[in-house]
Parts: sequence; C-alpha cells; structure tokens
Amino acid sequence: MVSFDSYGKGNINMNNKGLDCLALTIAIIGAINWGLIGFFSFDLVAFIFGNMSWLSRIVYALVGIAGLYIITFYMYAGGTVREAHQ
Repeated sequence: MVSFDSYGKGNINMNNKGLDCLALTIAIIGAINWGLIGFFSFDLVAFIFGNMSWLSRIVYALVGIAGLYIITFYMYAGGTVREAHQ
C-alpha cells in the first residue's frame, strides 16, 4: 500500500510480517535443498515429490517467487522505509 505524506512523497506501508516470515522460510528450505544438491548431489524435493512432478515444480516455483520477494528486503536494509525515500 502506498500512502502520500504532506510533501507528496510516497511511503510504502510494509506490515506483512507473516508474509515476510513465510517467504524467508521457503527461501531457506530452497537454500538447504541447493546445498544438498551441491555437496551431495541429492535433490530432496525430487526425492520427496518425484523428479519434476507437478508437486516438485510447484515447490521450485514457490522458492523462486519467495526469492524474488526477498529481494525487496534490500530496500529496507539498514533503515526504515522513510529513510530509504529521503
């Protein structure tokens, strides 16, 4: 949600703590899976859901979407949203 202050600058209201935690958890699961692939050539998602089955593809897509969402965290790193816009 974007709101405008008295100076006409847009401030982004990010009160999605639950979504942030969910995206971070999904990305961590993806990172662990990639670590297993890199170190042991073992794909845990493919082992559980089947090699490129529709369930494993959904898991991979969710990890990718979570990663894209987490990129927005850089905008808020080291300060508040208000400081990022000034």
